Amino acid sequence: MAAMRRCLLAAVVLVSACAPKLAPAPVVTTPKFPEFMRPAVPAAFASSAAAPGASRGWAFLQAGDFKSAERELASALKVDPAFYPAETSLGYVELAKKDAKTALAHFDRALELNPQHSDVSALVGRGQALLGLNREGDALAAFEAAVAADPSQVDLARRVEVLRFRTVEQGLARAREAAKAGRLDEANQAYQAAIASSPDSAFLYRELGGVERRQGNPTAAVEHFRKAVALDPSDATSLAQMGEVLEEGGDFEGAAKAYADSLAIEPNAAVEARVEAARSRAALALLPAEYRALDQAAQITRAELAALIGIRLATLVQNAPRVNAALMTDVRNNWAAPWIMAVARAGIMEPFANHAFQPRSVVRRVDLAQAVARLLARTAVVNPAAAKAWESARLKFSDLSTGHLAYTAASAAVAAGVLTAGPGNSFQPSRPVAGAEAIDAVNKIEALAGRR
Repeated sequence: MAAMRRCLLAAVVLVSACAPKLAPAPVVTTPKFPEFMRPAVPAAFASSAAAPGASRGWAFLQAGDFKSAERELASALKVDPAFYPAETSLGYVELAKKDAKTALAHFDRALELNPQHSDVSALVGRGQALLGLNREGDALAAFEAAVAADPSQVDLARRVEVLRFRTVEQGLARAREAAKAGRLDEANQAYQAAIASSPDSAFLYRELGGVERRQGNPTAAVEHFRKAVALDPSDATSLAQMGEVLEEGGDFEGAAKAYADSLAIEPNAAVEARVEAARSRAALALLPAEYRALDQAAQITRAELAALIGIRLATLVQNAPRVNAALMTDVRNNWAAPWIMAVARAGIMEPFANHAFQPRSVVRRVDLAQAVARLLARTAVVNPAAAKAWESARLKFSDLSTGHLAYTAASAAVAAGVLTAGPGNSFQPSRPVAGAEAIDAVNKIEALAGRR
């Protein structure tokens, strides 16, 4: 029995003598890589047989002995393949060796082994590897994930802000360059990326809206202009550009509001002109189609002339003394009935003796002259100085005698500059009046009345 014990003891001594001796870990007083974040060993791995080797591997890394560090960390993973702190440390060894691509693979493996993907050291290392690969956007995402996992990382949070600003700045430069060169799809993508990094920057949405507008995407453009204004209520430029897009799309009421909101923030002569035009077009859009087509009409009817005068010269019509207009029997169902009634009551256009207005009758030059003369009489009240030019005029026309019933009206209309004489000083009393000619006459009366 004693002999057997002596044999067993000799065997143990022999095995111990043959086992490899672990190299003592270096004592590191000044780490070679103080910027590297040492991976923490979670409680679940506190008793893992891989922990001592991983600790020695980190010490060798900080001593600058990469070969020994790799040997120790690889051995730790053989002992416990799930021990992800060792995988993270291998990533830092590769970073120290300036092999960002291999480092990234180790960090990704470490995060895969961590069910929560929340190992701060691995996330930070991954971000550094991505920076080495010039993938700043992905690096920023990794650093942001690290800060989310551990908000106490104040220095890292500052780095995130700097990197975010730099990423946005670089992306913005690329976006603007692409937009300037007409590479609109590229510009759009660059702006989207910049917004993803800085979602609260109003100017990014404004500039993206401009690109969308050039791409022919008005709905997206307006959406981005609205977002810009929501982030920066003082953004008068986005409001003005939104008004332009809405106006181009036929939403004149919406355009007028956007322009007005822009002017409320910042006076702008160009925007002021556009808001008035948008309001006019919004009002016009509400009017009957017959009225909106007047400028294209080769000849206009009495109903159309009544509507033109009633709408454009409403103040002159309303301020005119009322006359006892006869009951008109043929206007009730006409689209221009409200304006026909208004100009008839004002005595500007009169019904015929048979109580008919004849709204579908074609307007001749002589008819327009008579309506113009009556409007000039109202204009003289507000502009008496100008009235002298037409009130005493007695012009001569080659085709209209001074004894003609409409001569005085024609002379006043031409003398006032509202109508013009034709070739050979003719008036052409029977010629049908085109829509554009009638509109021009109304424009000139507006000017004489001081309303333009």
